[in-house]
Amino acid sequence: MAFQTPLTISDIITKIHAKKYLLPSIQREFVWDTDQITMLFDSLMRDYPINAFLFWEVGKENLNEFMFYEFLRDYHQTKNYHNDKANLNGDENVIAVLDGQQRLTSLYIGLRGSYAYKLSYRRWNDPEAYPPRKLYLNLLQRSEDSEYEYEFDFLTQAEASQNDSDHYWFLVGDILNMKSLSDVMKYWSKNIVYGSHTSEQADFANETLSKLYEVIHVAPTISYYLETSSELDKVLNIFIRVNSGGTTLSYSDLLLSFATAQWDKLDARKEIHDFVDEINEIGYGFNVGKDIVLKACLVLCDFDDISFKVDNFNRTNMLKIQDEWENITKAIRSALKLIASFGFGRENITSNNLIIPIAYYLKHIGLPDNFESSSAAAGNRVAIKKWFTRSLLKRVFSFMPDGVLKPIREIIRKSEDGAFPLQQIMDRFKGSNRALTFTEDDISNLLYTKYGQGNTTVVMSVLYPWADMRNHFHIDHMYPKSAFTKTKLEKRGLSGKEIEFAMNNVNYLANLQLLEAIPNIEKKDRDFDQWLADTVPPDAIAAYKERHLIPKDVELTFPHFEEFFTKREWLIIEKLKTELM
Repeated sequence: MAFQTPLTISDIITKIHAKKYLLPSIQREFVWDTDQITMLFDSLMRDYPINAFLFWEVGKENLNEFMFYEFLRDYHQTKNYHNDKANLNGDENVIAVLDGQQRLTSLYIGLRGSYAYKLSYRRWNDPEAYPPRKLYLNLLQRSEDSEYEYEFDFLTQAEASQNDSDHYWFLVGDILNMKSLSDVMKYWSKNIVYGSHTSEQADFANETLSKLYEVIHVAPTISYYLETSSELDKVLNIFIRVNSGGTTLSYSDLLLSFATAQWDKLDARKEIHDFVDEINEIGYGFNVGKDIVLKACLVLCDFDDISFKVDNFNRTNMLKIQDEWENITKAIRSALKLIASFGFGRENITSNNLIIPIAYYLKHIGLPDNFESSSAAAGNRVAIKKWFTRSLLKRVFSFMPDGVLKPIREIIRKSEDGAFPLQQIMDRFKGSNRALTFTEDDISNLLYTKYGQGNTTVVMSVLYPWADMRNHFHIDHMYPKSAFTKTKLEKRGLSGKEIEFAMNNVNYLANLQLLEAIPNIEKKDRDFDQWLADTVPPDAIAAYKERHLIPKDVELTFPHFEEFFTKREWLIIEKLKTELM
Protein backbone atom coordinates (compact mmCIF):
# COMPACT_ATOMS: atom_id res chain seq x y z
CA MET A 1 0.00 0.00 0.00
CA ALA A 2 1.62 3.23 -1.17
CA PHE A 3 0.91 6.92 -0.74
CA GLN A 4 -0.15 8.51 -4.03
CA THR A 5 0.04 11.96 -5.63
CA PRO A 6 -2.80 14.00 -4.11
CA LEU A 7 -5.82 14.98 -6.22
CA THR A 8 -7.86 18.15 -6.32
CA ILE A 9 -11.48 18.06 -5.24
CA SER A 10 -12.68 18.90 -8.76
CA ASP A 11 -10.65 15.95 -10.10
CA ILE A 12 -12.24 13.44 -7.78
CA ILE A 13 -15.76 14.87 -8.16
CA THR A 14 -15.41 14.42 -11.93
CA LYS A 15 -14.30 10.80 -11.43
CA ILE A 16 -17.12 10.06 -9.00
CA HIS A 17 -19.61 11.54 -11.45
CA ALA A 18 -18.18 9.36 -14.20
CA LYS A 19 -18.51 6.32 -11.88
CA LYS A 20 -14.75 5.75 -11.83
CA TYR A 21 -14.85 5.65 -8.03
CA LEU A 22 -17.27 3.20 -6.39
CA LEU A 23 -18.13 1.78 -2.99
CA PRO A 24 -17.53 -1.88 -2.06
CA SER A 25 -20.41 -3.80 -0.46
CA ILE A 26 -18.61 -3.74 2.90
CA GLN A 27 -19.17 0.02 3.12
CA ARG A 28 -22.06 1.17 5.25
CA GLU A 29 -24.41 3.79 3.88
CA PHE A 30 -24.17 7.56 4.05
CA VAL A 31 -24.98 8.86 7.55
CA TRP A 32 -23.69 12.45 7.71
CA ASP A 33 -26.13 15.28 8.36
CA THR A 34 -26.05 18.77 6.86
CA ASP A 35 -24.11 20.22 9.81
CA GLN A 36 -21.29 17.75 9.23
CA ILE A 37 -21.21 18.63 5.54
CA THR A 38 -21.08 22.39 6.13
CA MET A 39 -18.37 21.86 8.76
CA LEU A 40 -16.33 19.93 6.17
CA PHE A 41 -16.57 22.76 3.62
CA ASP A 42 -15.74 25.34 6.29
CA SER A 43 -12.65 23.30 7.26
CA LEU A 44 -11.52 23.22 3.64
CA MET A 45 -11.91 26.98 3.30
CA ARG A 46 -9.79 27.45 6.42
CA ASP A 47 -7.06 25.10 5.14
CA TYR A 48 -7.68 22.59 7.89
CA PRO A 49 -6.57 19.02 7.09
CA ILE A 50 -9.36 16.53 6.42
CA ASN A 51 -7.21 13.39 6.79
CA ALA A 52 -6.03 10.95 4.16
CA PHE A 53 -8.23 8.58 2.19
CA LEU A 54 -7.80 4.88 1.48
CA PHE A 55 -8.66 3.56 -1.97
CA TRP A 56 -8.59 0.02 -3.32
CA GLU A 57 -7.77 -0.73 -6.94
CA VAL A 58 -9.65 -3.81 -8.13
CA GLY A 59 -8.39 -5.34 -11.36
CA LYS A 60 -10.93 -6.02 -14.08
CA GLU A 61 -10.16 -9.75 -13.78
CA ASN A 62 -11.48 -9.71 -10.18
CA LEU A 63 -14.56 -7.49 -10.57
CA ASN A 64 -16.97 -10.44 -10.49
CA GLU A 65 -15.62 -11.48 -7.08
CA PHE A 66 -17.05 -8.41 -5.35
CA MET A 67 -20.16 -6.23 -5.33
CA PHE A 68 -19.92 -2.47 -5.90
CA TYR A 69 -22.29 0.48 -5.47
CA GLU A 70 -22.43 4.02 -6.78
CA PHE A 71 -22.02 7.10 -4.64
CA LEU A 72 -25.22 8.66 -3.37
CA ARG A 73 -25.99 11.75 -5.44
CA ASP A 74 -29.27 13.30 -4.29
CA TYR A 75 -29.92 12.32 -0.68
CA HIS A 76 -33.53 12.11 0.54
CA GLN A 77 -34.22 11.18 4.15
CA THR A 78 -36.99 8.69 3.29
CA LYS A 79 -37.00 8.11 -0.47
CA ASN A 80 -33.36 8.05 -1.54
CA TYR A 81 -30.79 7.05 1.04
CA HIS A 82 -29.66 3.73 -0.41
CA ASN A 83 -26.76 3.44 -2.85
CA ASP A 84 -27.57 2.04 -6.29
CA LYS A 85 -25.79 -1.07 -7.45
CA ALA A 86 -23.07 -0.26 -9.99
CA ASN A 87 -23.30 -1.72 -13.50
CA LEU A 88 -19.79 -2.67 -14.54
CA ASN A 89 -18.76 -3.57 -18.06
CA GLY A 90 -15.58 -5.29 -16.89
CA ASP A 91 -13.37 -3.47 -19.38
CA GLU A 92 -11.26 -1.56 -16.87
CA ASN A 93 -10.14 -1.49 -13.26
CA VAL A 94 -12.29 0.06 -10.53
CA ILE A 95 -11.20 2.28 -7.66
CA ALA A 96 -13.19 1.40 -4.54
CA VAL A 97 -13.24 3.61 -1.45
CA LEU A 98 -12.27 1.83 1.77
CA ASP A 99 -11.98 4.90 3.97
CA GLY A 100 -13.47 8.33 3.29
CA GLN A 101 -16.90 7.53 1.88
CA GLN A 102 -18.70 9.98 4.19
CA ARG A 103 -16.35 12.84 3.26
CA LEU A 104 -16.42 12.11 -0.47
CA THR A 105 -20.21 11.73 -0.55
CA SER A 106 -20.50 15.01 1.35
CA LEU A 107 -18.25 16.76 -1.17
CA TYR A 108 -20.28 15.36 -4.05
CA ILE A 109 -23.63 16.31 -2.50
CA GLY A 110 -22.32 19.80 -1.72
CA LEU A 111 -21.02 20.38 -5.24
CA ARG A 112 -23.27 18.38 -7.55
CA GLY A 113 -26.10 16.89 -5.51
CA SER A 114 -28.81 17.82 -3.03
CA TYR A 115 -29.95 16.95 0.48
CA ALA A 116 -33.64 16.60 1.44
CA TYR A 117 -34.38 16.36 5.16
CA LYS A 118 -37.66 16.61 7.06
CA LEU A 119 -39.03 19.96 8.14
CA SER A 120 -39.44 19.79 11.92
CA TYR A 121 -43.07 20.90 11.92
CA ARG A 122 -44.29 18.40 9.30
CA ARG A 123 -45.27 14.75 9.75
CA TRP A 124 -42.73 12.13 8.71
CA ASN A 125 -45.09 10.66 6.07
CA ASP A 126 -45.94 14.03 4.48
CA PRO A 127 -44.36 14.10 0.99
CA GLU A 128 -44.09 17.89 1.20
CA ALA A 129 -42.01 17.66 4.36
CA TYR A 130 -38.74 16.99 2.49
CA PRO A 131 -37.89 19.87 0.12
CA PRO A 132 -34.62 19.30 -1.80
CA ARG A 133 -31.84 21.63 -0.73
CA LYS A 134 -28.50 22.56 -2.28
CA LEU A 135 -25.39 23.94 -0.61
CA TYR A 136 -24.95 27.71 -0.72
CA LEU A 137 -22.26 30.10 0.56
CA ASN A 138 -22.94 33.62 1.77
CA LEU A 139 -20.50 35.93 -0.04
CA LEU A 140 -21.17 39.08 1.99
CA GLN A 141 -20.10 38.28 5.55
CA ARG A 142 -18.51 35.76 7.83
CA SER A 143 -20.59 33.30 9.82
CA GLU A 144 -22.13 34.53 13.06
CA ASP A 145 -21.67 31.02 14.50
CA SER A 146 -18.43 30.91 16.49
CA GLU A 147 -17.70 27.37 15.28
CA TYR A 148 -17.62 28.47 11.64
CA GLU A 149 -15.62 31.00 9.69
CA TYR A 150 -17.79 30.88 6.57
CA GLU A 151 -21.58 30.76 6.31
CA PHE A 152 -22.46 27.62 4.38
CA ASP A 153 -26.08 26.45 4.43
CA PHE A 154 -28.36 23.97 2.67
CA LEU A 155 -31.24 25.99 1.21
CA THR A 156 -34.18 25.51 -1.09
CA GLN A 157 -34.14 27.55 -4.29
CA ALA A 158 -36.79 29.86 -2.81
CA GLU A 159 -34.75 30.43 0.35
CA ALA A 160 -31.57 31.11 -1.62
CA SER A 161 -33.31 33.79 -3.66
CA GLN A 162 -34.03 35.83 -0.52
CA ASN A 163 -30.88 37.95 -0.62
CA ASP A 164 -30.65 41.05 1.55
CA SER A 165 -28.06 43.57 2.71
CA ASP A 166 -26.14 40.88 4.63
CA HIS A 167 -26.67 37.87 2.40
CA TYR A 168 -25.79 36.98 -1.17
CA TRP A 169 -26.21 33.23 -1.55
CA PHE A 170 -23.83 31.62 -4.05
CA LEU A 171 -24.63 28.11 -5.26
CA VAL A 172 -21.43 26.27 -4.30
CA GLY A 173 -21.70 23.83 -7.20
CA ASP A 174 -21.38 26.71 -9.69
CA ILE A 175 -17.68 26.91 -8.82
CA LEU A 176 -17.18 23.74 -10.89
CA ASN A 177 -18.10 25.73 -14.00
CA MET A 178 -15.42 28.32 -13.33
CA LYS A 179 -12.28 27.08 -15.04
CA SER A 180 -10.00 30.00 -14.15
CA LEU A 181 -9.72 32.93 -11.76
CA SER A 182 -10.87 35.20 -14.56
CA ASP A 183 -14.22 33.37 -14.49
CA VAL A 184 -14.37 34.09 -10.77
CA MET A 185 -13.69 37.79 -11.36
CA LYS A 186 -16.32 38.00 -14.10
CA TYR A 187 -18.93 36.54 -11.76
CA TRP A 188 -17.85 38.82 -8.93
CA SER A 189 -17.86 42.01 -10.98
CA LYS A 190 -21.26 41.20 -12.46
CA ASN A 191 -23.04 40.26 -9.21
CA ILE A 192 -21.23 41.99 -6.34
CA VAL A 193 -21.14 45.64 -7.30
CA TYR A 194 -19.89 48.41 -5.05
CA GLY A 195 -23.01 50.47 -5.55
CA SER A 196 -25.21 47.81 -3.97
CA HIS A 197 -22.76 46.55 -1.37
CA THR A 198 -20.18 48.12 0.91
CA SER A 199 -16.53 47.99 -0.06
CA GLU A 200 -15.91 45.59 2.85
CA GLN A 201 -18.60 43.25 1.54
CA ALA A 202 -17.27 43.42 -2.02
CA ASP A 203 -13.73 42.68 -0.83
CA PHE A 204 -14.97 39.78 1.33
CA ALA A 205 -16.92 38.36 -1.62
CA ASN A 206 -13.84 38.58 -3.85
CA GLU A 207 -11.63 36.87 -1.29
CA THR A 208 -14.23 34.19 -0.45
CA LEU A 209 -15.04 33.27 -4.03
CA SER A 210 -11.34 33.18 -4.95
CA LYS A 211 -10.64 30.97 -1.94
CA LEU A 212 -13.43 28.58 -2.91
CA TYR A 213 -11.99 28.35 -6.43
CA GLU A 214 -8.54 27.55 -5.01
CA VAL A 215 -9.95 24.90 -2.62
CA ILE A 216 -11.88 23.11 -5.35
CA HIS A 217 -9.65 23.49 -8.42
CA VAL A 218 -6.09 24.14 -7.26
CA ALA A 219 -5.25 22.72 -3.82
CA PRO A 220 -4.14 19.04 -3.85
CA THR A 221 -6.49 18.23 -0.98
CA ILE A 222 -7.30 14.57 -1.58
CA SER A 223 -4.30 12.76 -0.13
CA TYR A 224 -4.71 9.00 -0.33
CA TYR A 225 -3.19 5.56 -0.03
CA LEU A 226 -3.86 2.93 -2.69
CA GLU A 227 -4.27 -0.77 -1.88
CA THR A 228 -3.95 -3.13 -4.86
CA SER A 229 -4.39 -6.54 -3.18
CA SER A 230 -7.09 -8.87 -4.53
CA GLU A 231 -7.26 -10.90 -1.30
CA LEU A 232 -10.68 -10.35 0.29
CA ASP A 233 -9.54 -11.28 3.80
CA LYS A 234 -6.73 -8.74 3.68
CA VAL A 235 -9.02 -6.02 2.36
CA LEU A 236 -11.63 -6.79 5.05
CA ASN A 237 -9.02 -6.58 7.79
CA ILE A 238 -7.75 -3.26 6.46
CA PHE A 239 -11.29 -1.96 6.21
CA ILE A 240 -12.26 -2.99 9.75
CA ARG A 241 -9.12 -1.47 11.24
CA VAL A 242 -9.38 1.88 9.48
CA ASN A 243 -13.06 2.09 10.43
CA SER A 244 -12.50 1.29 14.11
CA GLY A 245 -12.58 4.98 15.03
CA GLY A 246 -15.17 7.68 14.47
CA THR A 247 -18.66 6.36 13.71
CA THR A 248 -17.93 2.65 14.05
CA LEU A 249 -19.15 0.30 11.35
CA SER A 250 -22.22 -1.44 12.75
CA TYR A 251 -22.43 -5.20 12.93
CA SER A 252 -25.44 -5.22 10.67
CA ASP A 253 -23.55 -3.26 8.01
CA LEU A 254 -20.64 -5.67 8.08
CA LEU A 255 -22.85 -8.76 8.18
CA LEU A 256 -24.88 -7.43 5.29
CA SER A 257 -21.68 -7.07 3.30
CA PHE A 258 -20.94 -10.76 3.87
CA ALA A 259 -24.46 -11.68 2.80
CA THR A 260 -24.04 -9.63 -0.36
CA ALA A 261 -20.84 -11.47 -1.24
CA GLN A 262 -22.24 -14.95 -0.50
CA TRP A 263 -25.75 -15.00 -1.95
CA ASP A 264 -25.62 -16.39 -5.45
CA LYS A 265 -29.24 -16.02 -6.60
CA LEU A 266 -30.40 -12.78 -5.01
CA ASP A 267 -28.83 -9.39 -4.37
CA ALA A 268 -28.85 -9.48 -0.56
CA ARG A 269 -28.26 -5.78 -0.08
CA LYS A 270 -31.09 -4.77 -2.41
CA GLU A 271 -33.45 -7.43 -1.07
CA ILE A 272 -32.92 -6.47 2.56
CA HIS A 273 -33.00 -2.71 1.95
CA ASP A 274 -36.17 -2.95 -0.15
CA PHE A 275 -37.81 -5.21 2.42
CA VAL A 276 -36.96 -2.87 5.30
CA ASP A 277 -38.41 0.07 3.36
CA GLU A 278 -41.58 -1.92 2.63
CA ILE A 279 -42.34 -3.17 6.14
CA ASN A 280 -41.74 0.23 7.71
CA GLU A 281 -44.74 1.51 5.74
CA ILE A 282 -47.13 -1.05 7.26
CA GLY A 283 -49.95 0.37 9.40
CA TYR A 284 -49.05 3.69 11.00
CA GLY A 285 -45.37 3.02 10.31
CA PHE A 286 -42.57 1.05 11.97
CA ASN A 287 -38.90 1.66 12.58
CA VAL A 288 -37.43 -1.76 11.85
CA GLY A 289 -33.78 -1.80 10.81
CA LYS A 290 -31.77 -4.35 8.90
CA ASP A 291 -30.21 -5.59 12.16
CA ILE A 292 -33.61 -6.93 13.30
CA VAL A 293 -34.19 -8.54 9.90
CA LEU A 294 -30.80 -10.25 10.04
CA LYS A 295 -31.44 -11.37 13.61
CA ALA A 296 -34.83 -12.76 12.57
CA CYS A 297 -33.10 -14.72 9.81
CA LEU A 298 -30.99 -16.55 12.39
CA VAL A 299 -34.02 -17.37 14.55
CA LEU A 300 -36.43 -18.31 11.76
CA CYS A 301 -33.89 -20.60 10.07
CA ASP A 302 -33.58 -22.55 13.35
CA PHE A 303 -29.83 -22.07 13.70
CA ASP A 304 -28.66 -23.31 17.11
CA ASP A 305 -26.55 -20.23 17.69
CA ILE A 306 -28.49 -17.01 17.10
CA SER A 307 -25.79 -14.68 18.41
CA PHE A 308 -25.26 -11.58 16.30
CA LYS A 309 -21.69 -12.32 15.26
CA VAL A 310 -19.75 -12.76 12.05
CA ASP A 311 -19.23 -16.51 12.49
CA ASN A 312 -22.97 -17.14 12.25
CA PHE A 313 -23.13 -15.50 8.84
CA ASN A 314 -20.87 -18.03 7.14
CA ARG A 315 -21.51 -19.19 3.61
CA THR A 316 -23.54 -22.26 4.66
CA ASN A 317 -25.89 -20.22 6.83
CA MET A 318 -26.19 -17.41 4.32
CA LEU A 319 -27.20 -19.81 1.54
CA LYS A 320 -29.88 -21.31 3.82
CA ILE A 321 -31.16 -17.81 4.59
CA GLN A 322 -31.25 -17.12 0.85
CA ASP A 323 -33.30 -20.29 0.27
CA GLU A 324 -35.68 -19.34 3.10
CA TRP A 325 -35.84 -15.65 2.20
CA GLU A 326 -39.37 -15.71 0.77
CA ASN A 327 -40.75 -17.49 3.87
CA ILE A 328 -38.77 -15.24 6.23
CA THR A 329 -40.08 -12.06 4.64
CA LYS A 330 -43.66 -13.33 4.59
CA ALA A 331 -43.44 -14.23 8.27
CA ILE A 332 -42.04 -10.84 9.30
CA ARG A 333 -44.49 -8.99 7.08
CA SER A 334 -47.45 -10.93 8.54
CA ALA A 335 -46.18 -10.35 12.08
CA LEU A 336 -46.03 -6.61 11.53
CA LYS A 337 -49.50 -6.53 9.98
CA LEU A 338 -50.77 -8.30 13.10
CA ILE A 339 -48.93 -5.91 15.44
CA ALA A 340 -50.28 -2.95 13.47
CA SER A 341 -53.81 -4.34 13.90
CA PHE A 342 -53.21 -4.20 17.67
CA GLY A 343 -52.63 -0.45 17.30
CA PHE A 344 -48.84 -0.47 17.64
CA GLY A 345 -46.12 1.09 15.52
CA ARG A 346 -42.91 3.10 15.66
CA GLU A 347 -44.22 5.40 18.41
CA ASN A 348 -44.94 2.77 21.06
CA ILE A 349 -42.84 -0.36 20.52
CA THR A 350 -39.88 -0.30 22.89
CA SER A 351 -38.08 -3.28 21.33
CA ASN A 352 -38.36 -4.59 17.78
CA ASN A 353 -37.18 -7.99 19.06
CA LEU A 354 -40.85 -8.55 19.97
CA ILE A 355 -41.55 -9.02 16.26
CA ILE A 356 -39.34 -12.11 15.97
CA PRO A 357 -41.24 -14.68 18.13
CA ILE A 358 -44.50 -13.76 16.38
CA ALA A 359 -42.85 -14.20 12.97
CA TYR A 360 -41.41 -17.55 14.10
CA TYR A 361 -44.83 -18.73 15.28
CA LEU A 362 -46.46 -17.76 11.97
CA LYS A 363 -43.74 -19.60 10.04
CA HIS A 364 -44.14 -22.60 12.35
CA ILE A 365 -47.88 -22.92 11.60
CA GLY A 366 -47.36 -22.66 7.85
CA LEU A 367 -47.64 -18.93 7.14
CA PRO A 368 -51.45 -18.68 6.85
CA ASP A 369 -52.81 -15.83 4.74
CA ASN A 370 -54.60 -12.90 6.40
CA PHE A 371 -53.80 -14.12 9.90
CA GLU A 372 -54.39 -10.60 11.25
CA SER A 373 -58.05 -10.66 10.19
CA SER A 374 -59.26 -14.24 9.64
CA SER A 375 -61.97 -15.49 12.02
CA ALA A 376 -60.22 -18.85 12.39
CA ALA A 377 -57.22 -17.14 14.02
CA ALA A 378 -59.21 -15.00 16.48
CA GLY A 379 -58.29 -17.03 19.56
CA ASN A 380 -54.59 -17.10 18.71
CA ARG A 381 -54.61 -13.36 18.02
CA VAL A 382 -55.93 -12.78 21.54
CA ALA A 383 -53.19 -14.97 23.00
CA ILE A 384 -50.47 -13.25 20.97
CA LYS A 385 -51.75 -9.82 21.95
CA LYS A 386 -51.66 -10.79 25.64
CA TRP A 387 -48.07 -11.99 25.28
CA PHE A 388 -47.12 -8.90 23.29
CA THR A 389 -48.62 -6.34 25.69
CA ARG A 390 -47.30 -8.12 28.77
CA SER A 391 -43.82 -8.30 27.24
CA LEU A 392 -43.95 -4.58 26.40
CA LEU A 393 -45.11 -3.58 29.88
CA LYS A 394 -42.58 -5.84 31.62
CA ARG A 395 -39.80 -4.85 29.18
CA VAL A 396 -38.59 -8.44 28.88
CA PHE A 397 -36.41 -7.58 25.88
CA SER A 398 -34.63 -4.68 27.55
CA PHE A 399 -31.41 -6.71 27.94
CA MET A 400 -29.86 -9.83 26.39
CA PRO A 401 -32.72 -10.67 23.98
CA ASP A 402 -31.26 -14.08 23.13
CA GLY A 403 -32.19 -15.17 26.66
CA VAL A 404 -35.85 -14.73 25.65
CA LEU A 405 -35.78 -15.55 21.95
CA LYS A 406 -34.23 -19.03 22.24
CA PRO A 407 -36.55 -20.40 24.97
CA ILE A 408 -39.67 -19.02 23.27
CA ARG A 409 -38.55 -20.49 19.96
CA GLU A 410 -38.08 -23.87 21.60
CA ILE A 411 -41.56 -23.75 23.18
CA ILE A 412 -43.18 -22.82 19.85
CA ARG A 413 -41.17 -25.46 18.00
CA LYS A 414 -42.43 -28.19 20.35
CA SER A 415 -46.07 -27.10 20.19
CA GLU A 416 -48.02 -29.28 17.79
CA ASP A 417 -51.63 -28.12 17.99
CA GLY A 418 -51.09 -24.83 16.17
CA ALA A 419 -52.15 -22.72 19.15
CA PHE A 420 -49.94 -19.88 20.35
CA PRO A 421 -48.42 -21.32 23.58
CA LEU A 422 -49.02 -18.33 25.87
CA GLN A 423 -49.36 -20.31 29.09
CA GLN A 424 -46.23 -22.38 28.42
CA ILE A 425 -44.24 -19.21 27.78
CA MET A 426 -45.53 -17.65 31.00
CA ASP A 427 -44.70 -20.81 32.95
CA ARG A 428 -41.19 -20.93 31.48
CA PHE A 429 -40.25 -17.48 32.79
CA LYS A 430 -42.22 -17.59 36.03
CA GLY A 431 -40.16 -16.41 38.98
CA SER A 432 -37.40 -14.93 36.77
CA ASN A 433 -36.58 -11.33 35.95
CA ARG A 434 -38.44 -11.90 32.66
CA ALA A 435 -41.67 -13.04 34.28
CA LEU A 436 -44.86 -12.02 32.49
CA THR A 437 -47.00 -12.16 35.63
CA PHE A 438 -48.09 -8.99 37.42
CA THR A 439 -48.21 -8.25 41.14
CA GLU A 440 -50.58 -5.79 42.78
CA ASP A 441 -47.70 -3.30 42.97
CA ASP A 442 -47.12 -3.71 39.22
CA ILE A 443 -50.80 -2.98 38.61
CA SER A 444 -50.78 0.08 40.87
CA ASN A 445 -47.72 1.47 39.10
CA LEU A 446 -49.58 1.39 35.80
CA LEU A 447 -51.92 4.07 37.15
CA TYR A 448 -49.04 6.54 36.75
CA THR A 449 -49.15 6.11 32.99
CA LYS A 450 -49.52 9.56 31.41
CA TYR A 451 -50.82 10.99 28.18
CA GLY A 452 -48.05 11.09 25.56
CA GLN A 453 -45.90 8.34 27.04
CA GLY A 454 -44.90 5.40 24.84
CA ASN A 455 -46.56 2.75 26.99
CA THR A 456 -49.92 4.57 27.25
CA THR A 457 -51.21 2.82 24.12
CA VAL A 458 -50.11 -0.51 25.60
CA VAL A 459 -52.06 0.02 28.82
CA MET A 460 -55.10 1.32 26.92
CA SER A 461 -55.09 -1.80 24.74
CA VAL A 462 -55.32 -3.88 27.92
CA LEU A 463 -58.18 -1.77 29.29
CA TYR A 464 -60.02 -1.88 25.95
CA PRO A 465 -59.70 -5.52 24.78
CA TRP A 466 -62.86 -5.10 22.70
CA ALA A 467 -61.46 -2.24 20.61
CA ASP A 468 -60.57 -3.16 17.03
CA MET A 469 -57.37 -1.15 16.70
CA ARG A 470 -57.42 -1.48 12.92
CA ASN A 471 -59.83 1.43 13.24
CA HIS A 472 -58.05 4.66 14.06
CA PHE A 473 -58.45 5.22 17.81
CA HIS A 474 -57.24 8.33 19.64
CA ILE A 475 -56.32 8.61 23.29
CA ASP A 476 -58.73 11.25 24.55
CA HIS A 477 -58.90 13.35 27.71
CA MET A 478 -62.37 12.68 29.13
CA TYR A 479 -62.37 16.01 30.95
CA PRO A 480 -60.85 18.25 28.24
CA LYS A 481 -57.27 19.29 28.94
CA SER A 482 -57.87 22.86 27.76
CA ALA A 483 -60.17 23.45 30.75
CA PHE A 484 -57.47 22.70 33.31
CA THR A 485 -56.21 26.18 34.08
CA LYS A 486 -56.57 27.86 37.43
CA THR A 487 -58.80 30.60 36.06
CA LYS A 488 -61.15 28.24 34.21
CA LEU A 489 -61.44 25.84 37.13
CA GLU A 490 -62.18 28.66 39.55
CA LYS A 491 -65.04 29.76 37.27
CA ARG A 492 -66.41 26.20 37.46
CA GLY A 493 -66.55 26.42 41.24
CA LEU A 494 -63.54 24.33 42.30
CA SER A 495 -61.72 25.15 45.54
CA GLY A 496 -57.97 25.66 45.84
CA LYS A 497 -57.23 22.04 46.79
CA GLU A 498 -59.61 20.72 44.15
CA ILE A 499 -57.86 22.85 41.52
CA GLU A 500 -54.46 21.58 42.61
CA PHE A 501 -55.63 17.95 42.40
CA ALA A 502 -57.22 18.49 39.00
CA MET A 503 -54.20 20.17 37.45
CA ASN A 504 -51.84 17.52 38.85
CA ASN A 505 -53.88 14.61 37.46
CA VAL A 506 -55.39 15.79 34.17
CA ASN A 507 -52.93 13.73 32.07
CA TYR A 508 -52.99 10.51 34.09
CA LEU A 509 -54.65 7.26 33.09
CA ALA A 510 -57.92 7.76 34.99
CA ASN A 511 -58.77 10.78 32.80
CA LEU A 512 -58.03 9.01 29.51
CA GLN A 513 -60.20 6.91 27.21
CA LEU A 514 -59.95 5.34 23.78
CA LEU A 515 -62.14 7.09 21.25
CA GLU A 516 -62.39 6.54 17.52
CA ALA A 517 -60.89 9.34 15.45
CA ILE A 518 -64.07 11.01 14.14
CA PRO A 519 -65.92 11.09 17.50
CA ASN A 520 -62.78 12.43 19.14
CA ILE A 521 -62.47 15.22 16.56
CA GLU A 522 -66.13 16.08 17.03
CA LYS A 523 -65.77 16.05 20.83
CA LYS A 524 -63.07 18.75 20.74
CA ASP A 525 -63.05 20.67 24.05
CA ARG A 526 -66.63 20.00 25.09
CA ASP A 527 -67.30 19.17 28.73
CA PHE A 528 -67.46 15.43 29.22
CA ASP A 529 -70.94 15.31 30.77
CA GLN A 530 -72.42 17.47 28.01
CA TRP A 531 -70.69 15.50 25.23
CA LEU A 532 -71.85 12.18 26.71
CA ALA A 533 -75.45 13.36 26.96
CA ASP A 534 -75.45 14.75 23.42
CA THR A 535 -73.64 11.83 21.79
CA VAL A 536 -74.76 8.62 23.51
CA PRO A 537 -78.49 7.70 23.53
CA PRO A 538 -79.99 7.57 27.06
CA ASP A 539 -80.59 3.83 26.86
CA ALA A 540 -76.92 3.26 25.93
CA ILE A 541 -75.32 5.40 28.65
CA ALA A 542 -75.01 2.52 31.13
CA ALA A 543 -73.33 0.27 28.56
CA TYR A 544 -70.95 3.08 27.53
CA LYS A 545 -69.94 3.66 31.16
CA GLU A 546 -69.31 -0.04 31.65
CA ARG A 547 -67.18 -0.38 28.53
CA HIS A 548 -65.15 2.73 29.39
CA LEU A 549 -64.84 1.97 33.12
CA ILE A 550 -66.75 5.08 34.19
CA PRO A 551 -68.14 5.04 37.75
CA LYS A 552 -71.93 4.92 37.65
CA ASP A 553 -72.67 6.88 40.84
CA VAL A 554 -70.64 10.05 40.16
CA GLU A 555 -71.74 13.27 38.54
CA LEU A 556 -69.48 13.98 35.56
CA THR A 557 -69.22 17.72 36.12
CA PHE A 558 -65.98 19.51 36.98
CA PRO A 559 -66.68 20.00 40.72
CA HIS A 560 -66.81 16.17 40.97
CA PHE A 561 -63.58 15.54 39.02
CA GLU A 562 -61.62 14.30 42.05
CA GLU A 563 -64.35 11.83 43.01
CA PHE A 564 -64.66 10.66 39.39
CA PHE A 565 -60.88 10.27 39.04
CA THR A 566 -60.43 8.33 42.31
CA LYS A 567 -63.31 5.94 41.71
CA ARG A 568 -62.28 5.34 38.10
CA GLU A 569 -58.78 4.42 39.28
CA TRP A 570 -60.33 1.61 41.35
CA LEU A 571 -62.29 0.38 38.31
CA ILE A 572 -59.10 0.48 36.22
CA ILE A 573 -57.19 -1.50 38.83
CA GLU A 574 -59.87 -4.21 38.87
CA LYS A 575 -59.85 -4.36 35.05
CA LEU A 576 -56.04 -4.62 34.95
CA LYS A 577 -56.12 -7.37 37.55
CA THR A 578 -58.66 -9.28 35.48
CA GLU A 579 -56.54 -8.96 32.32
CA LEU A 580 -53.01 -9.28 33.73
CA MET A 581 -53.12 -11.33 36.96
